[in-house]
Amino acid sequence: MTEGAKYLYADEPVPLNVGRRRVVVTVSNIGDRAVQVGSHYHFFEVNRALRFDRAAAYGMHLDIASGTAVRFEPGDTRTVTLCEFGGTRELAGFAGLVHDGGDHVAPLDDPDIRSGAFRRAVERGFLSAADDSASGSAGVTPRSTAANSDGDCAADRREPEPAVLPRRTYVDLFGPSVGDRFTLADTNLVVEVERDCNAGAFGDEAVYGGGKAVRDGMAQDPAATAASGALDLVITNVVVLDGVLGVVKGDLGVRAGRIVGIGKAGNPRTQDGVSPGLVIGPGTEVISGEHLVATAGAVDTHVHFLAPQQVEEALTNGVTTMIGGGTGPADGSKGTTCTPGPWHIGRMLQAVEELPVNVGLLGKATSLPEAMAEQVAAGLCGIKIHEDWGATPATIDAALRIADDMDVQVAIHADTLNESGFYEDTLAAIDGRTIHTFHTEGAGGGHAPDILRIAGEPNVLPASTNPTLPYTVNSVDELLDMVMVCHHLRHDIPEDVSFADSRVRAETIAAETVLHDDGVISIFSSDSQAMGRVGETWTRAIQTAHHCKDQRGSLPEDTAPDGSSRNDNNRILRYVAKTTINPALAAGVADHVGSLEPGKLADIVLWPVHSFGAKPSLVLKGGLICWSVMGDPNGSISTPQPVRYRPMYGALGAAMRATRLTFVSQAALDAGVPERLGLQSPVVAVRGCRSVGKKDMVRNTGTPQITVDPDTYHVRADGETVTIAPAQRLPLTQLFYIV
Repeated sequence: MTEGAKYLYADEPVPLNVGRRRVVVTVSNIGDRAVQVGSHYHFFEVNRALRFDRAAAYGMHLDIASGTAVRFEPGDTRTVTLCEFGGTRELAGFAGLVHDGGDHVAPLDDPDIRSGAFRRAVERGFLSAADDSASGSAGVTPRSTAANSDGDCAADRREPEPAVLPRRTYVDLFGPSVGDRFTLADTNLVVEVERDCNAGAFGDEAVYGGGKAVRDGMAQDPAATAASGALDLVITNVVVLDGVLGVVKGDLGVRAGRIVGIGKAGNPRTQDGVSPGLVIGPGTEVISGEHLVATAGAVDTHVHFLAPQQVEEALTNGVTTMIGGGTGPADGSKGTTCTPGPWHIGRMLQAVEELPVNVGLLGKATSLPEAMAEQVAAGLCGIKIHEDWGATPATIDAALRIADDMDVQVAIHADTLNESGFYEDTLAAIDGRTIHTFHTEGAGGGHAPDILRIAGEPNVLPASTNPTLPYTVNSVDELLDMVMVCHHLRHDIPEDVSFADSRVRAETIAAETVLHDDGVISIFSSDSQAMGRVGETWTRAIQTAHHCKDQRGSLPEDTAPDGSSRNDNNRILRYVAKTTINPALAAGVADHVGSLEPGKLADIVLWPVHSFGAKPSLVLKGGLICWSVMGDPNGSISTPQPVRYRPMYGALGAAMRATRLTFVSQAALDAGVPERLGLQSPVVAVRGCRSVGKKDMVRNTGTPQITVDPDTYHVRADGETVTIAPAQRLPLTQLFYIV
């Protein structure tokens, strides 16, 4: 169903079952009840009350759209086109005519199998066109005899026309294919499918449902076991938006909680083009992905762990990995993302085992190495430099030296006060080493007024937090009180007010939006409950892309030489990368999360096309549904009101602990921290934190020379003014939320 989705259809119709041999048969229902036959049922073995040339139908199924059916009412006679099965042509199940109940599949083209099937059909009274009555011992007549029969139900020897679906019909059934376009929710952003893994096998799509294709012996291989590599889960006919993989339509396979791949799933015994490793078996669960968009779960690298309930809001907006620090609503944690000291680190590592998200902890930087090394070895995945604890050149240098030695990331909230020096002094202290800058624009903190300059440095992994994005008419007014509360400032102390005022600048906030659109700032994060909103990172990213298209037009990468633009794929994927793969790379966790590449943890967010960026329908953690829209649990079906987000089985008990990860340093693993703390979730080490640079930021590698005028705050990149008008209205707002 395309309800709520806005599609722009390609012109070309979709041919089905290309290259298959076809035959036309005329079928009469001699029975007293209706018979409905699905697309992939072996037509030779359909109900014995259907009279037709069964010999002609051997090894064939209906030449119709996958998952659809033909219904024969009592007394009906109608002509249908059949096409041969694809794949290796081996059957099991059905009415037991070809497969006689043995332990192995039956090769259709084996002469002994064929003759045995014909014999059983005669013995069991399956009607055939050669019969002149339906009353007695019907039999299967050899095809040459049936072709010359005078009966009405003989095979039609005309060359059948290939089945073709109008494009709109195809999209309605299976979702968009190559060349089809759709609008994300109520934004102005248009996605065009670049690749369809079913191309070349149209007509063999994996479709779940009553009478549809994913049934025993059809698109489901009855011989496929978990031990032989059958999938645990397949998401069928879904559009994948992925910073690494692009815009791909296909079936997304999961086994043992990890991504197997995106391709064409099904039964290679009956279908052509089934991708290696994407076999559907009796042990495979199915999620119908038609008209859904799949993304990797977002990776939020700027989380103040103030309340465990943040996780509910994060999952509701598609965030599945949270990296940051804190110990709950302590004042130090409200202001800084630091979990300080081995005792707190241990308690927090134990606590987060009860949260259905992946977690990594950041600890407090200091100017001497011993305390930092102690914290990293106690279970941190990174170090946080924060001005509330001291962001001096000495602290910066010491933290980076420890990080280089222990392969963890350093995140920095630089010195708003310019107390120890200006921006240039911080840059000198960093000295070309990799560093992950938080709220790089500066409203969240950092050298006033020009910390934004750091976004152009090749060794810097620049991030923004969502309260300043996109730039709107309300941005400046909202931020001042945020700063005061977050950093424990007082309105009756002039210096505190001046401190807050110095951080909130309309000019740099406007420039931040543009620098995101140009791929200069590489990462989106939240700054949860410390100026930012943990459940709005996806929303703010897509709103920013929408606002930039509205004000700036299509990106050059999305524009043809004649100035026209069919889609916004490059812009959309740029913003997807900011929320998924780039923060994962920055944190050293991209081996496990951040994209839907094979081998990664199956943290998958499924979004309806009409609510992308606002409200997902399902969130999977480690391949298990963890969070979902769900109706009244006492309802007769799952959709009656009240419909709201609820935890699912993947958020419970040992299953939850088995499908999440805790990220620590290699030093912590070597020290036996997981065993000492009794951790039950898989614990993995971050890696590659010190070698990553701006060049590695997917679709966001810009390194312009940025200047900020210290008097006017005007921003330039490579000499060009960087600004944008504030948004008056935004999508993903009132249409999806009551308030």
